[in-house]
Amino acid sequence: MVKRSRILSFFLILILFGSLMGFTSKDIIKDVKLGLDLQGGFEVLYDVLPAKEGQVINQDALSATAQSLDRRINVLGVSEPNIQIEGDNRIRVQLAGVTDQDQAREMLSTEANLTFRDVDDNVLMDGTDLVEGGATQTFDENGQPSVSIKLNSASKFKEVTQEIVNKPAGENLLVIWLDFEEGVDSFAKEVSKEDPKFLSAPSVKQVFNQDSVSIVGSFTLEEAKTLSDLLSAGSLPVQLEEVYSTSVGAQFGETALEKTIIGGLIGIAAIFIFMIGYYRFPGFIAAITLTIYLFLTLVVFNLMNAVLTLPGVAALILGVGMAVDANIITYERIKDEIRVGRSIKAAFKAGSKNSLSTIFDANLTTLLAAGALFFYGTSSVKGFATTLILSILMSFITAVYGTRLLLGLCVNSNLFNKLPGWFGVNKKDIHSLSENIETIDLTTKFDRFDFVKHRKKYFAFSGALIIAGTVILSLVGLNLSIDFSQGTRIEQMSDQPIKTEDFKSSLAESGIETDDIVISGNNNEIGVARIKDVVFTKEEISNLQAQLEDEYGSKPNVSTVSPTVGKEIAKNALYALAIASVGIVLYVTVRFEWRMALAAILALLHDAFFIIVFFSITRLEADLTFIAAVLTIIGYSINDTIVTFDRIRENMVRKKKIKTFEELSAIANQSLRQTLGRSLNTIITVLLAVLGLLIFGSESIRNFNLALLVGLIAGTYSSIFLAAQMWLTWKGQELKKHGVLITYKEKKKTSDEPQV
Repeated sequence: MVKRSRILSFFLILILFGSLMGFTSKDIIKDVKLGLDLQGGFEVLYDVLPAKEGQVINQDALSATAQSLDRRINVLGVSEPNIQIEGDNRIRVQLAGVTDQDQAREMLSTEANLTFRDVDDNVLMDGTDLVEGGATQTFDENGQPSVSIKLNSASKFKEVTQEIVNKPAGENLLVIWLDFEEGVDSFAKEVSKEDPKFLSAPSVKQVFNQDSVSIVGSFTLEEAKTLSDLLSAGSLPVQLEEVYSTSVGAQFGETALEKTIIGGLIGIAAIFIFMIGYYRFPGFIAAITLTIYLFLTLVVFNLMNAVLTLPGVAALILGVGMAVDANIITYERIKDEIRVGRSIKAAFKAGSKNSLSTIFDANLTTLLAAGALFFYGTSSVKGFATTLILSILMSFITAVYGTRLLLGLCVNSNLFNKLPGWFGVNKKDIHSLSENIETIDLTTKFDRFDFVKHRKKYFAFSGALIIAGTVILSLVGLNLSIDFSQGTRIEQMSDQPIKTEDFKSSLAESGIETDDIVISGNNNEIGVARIKDVVFTKEEISNLQAQLEDEYGSKPNVSTVSPTVGKEIAKNALYALAIASVGIVLYVTVRFEWRMALAAILALLHDAFFIIVFFSITRLEADLTFIAAVLTIIGYSINDTIVTFDRIRENMVRKKKIKTFEELSAIANQSLRQTLGRSLNTIITVLLAVLGLLIFGSESIRNFNLALLVGLIAGTYSSIFLAAQMWLTWKGQELKKHGVLITYKEKKKTSDEPQV
């Protein structure tokens, strides 16, 4: 009898979530904070240096500097800037959506330390004598822009003017400086210049007993406004030195976001079609829960006040491919239970129970890699890691609990009791319960393949490729981006195709000579130039952007990396890789055994190595997102291996005792066959997401997607042909040593008789 209440509950839940998403999605999407790579803007990392001799840079100094920067940013009108203190002497500033990057750069880095000096450079007054926020832009008696400042004490200004007025003509000057450098600047040196560094040097012919002063000079209106804003925001308590910067034009951001969303939607639609086509009704449930997963992830993302970057969008879309893995593991288990003759209800219950530990293990190992990426990543890569971690957690909730709730309501309604075809199972493949067949005994589409017989050939093949790859790497190395060394990277977009020689000539007009130019994009509309070992100053960046904008119609992206930061990024990448590997080894050792852990990590390093070799051969640029892709593959590729090892462990327990190597080989073979369908289906869904991004997504993350594609292929190969085979070889040595393997725990015998 069909239980209509269950069906009604199912549809009520769908209507509830559908209505919720329909009414709130627009506002949620609108409230998502976009990173500078999606809306334009710039990011800069400063080394914080002492402004005065003997000054100590501690957390108090860093906090004070961050507050000063925040006040200056407020003047710019940038909503929700991101200012982060990093380590013991660094501050990172991210300004997304800033309209005038040159003005913002100048406002941030200028100390704005105003001093009033005599002609001998002695300090008479400084910024501490100004009223906080007391500077305004005004006009002088001739209608020229000037700056009016309010002083704390009129008597102090009276004393200063009294001292100056008594000096002989030519020396009775009050020299006003902004950011005077002791030992470098001097009035005597600057006075004869056409454009001196001091702001003004008015002669003092009378004593002034007042608390306001006008600074008059050859200011444009914009310069006067900037100076008044700087003085109102207050001087910086330290010196700031740029060690890393990147700027993104608004057009780049808008185009990247549009393309990535289109590519992502195409990939997600393809995943939904595949799931429904292969798994039928459970596939339809998966499409529903994956949609809910996307919605809830964005909700939590907004609640965290996190910033969504371009790699973050990719992580969200890839998360759909990864989230579907939990559904596939459960559905494959349910199909197996149906095939041994269990009812739809019993199969759902058993399949859900047996798949939970596998899903948990697979997700936790991926989290380890994402965590390492978060703690050692920087900027947009950290944004990618944040989204990836959130995606894994939300996918676990929706795939495990959401899917089981919705599918459970339908199954327990009895509507599908005699409809195994709705679960992707053909009636002719279903055995009778009386046959006492277990899932381990079921035939698979891969029974004709012996995956362990030729293991030595697989080892030899991989070994030969590793040797060849090592030779290639030693000869040509990687085409490292400036992220890992030092230099400047320029990325220009145009409405028309860009030619290499034309782009080279344009750069030459700014005095930039380089042959390292790559033209990309579907219509060759993007030109990228790298100038290694040359770090542009903010003035050079400003001039270059103005020139290229005039020529190509849009501002270029310009990134600079100092040698110190380049070395740190490379070091942190190695740390992240090592920590992720150690974490996975420890976890798999605890959950399984050390032989499986060692086999798993060697397989992962094998996958990572071939991504590196591929980039070496193709000469694709290896940048920060390349590291993110390698660590993502490490986290994701372990899923396949964990699922296989989980099935091996389960089949060994059912066997209870293993006496021969042939029995051990049979278990490894059978486990690989049983999980291969799941592995291939999971790879297909992730590939659909990656291909959608690769073909239709942004050019900015194309190398990232290519690295994922190569890693997925290498990961599939290592999971099927290497990991289990390595374990089998080492486990066989243990069997040879002990003669028999006991694979289950005997229950202790208890007795009511007294013990003596």
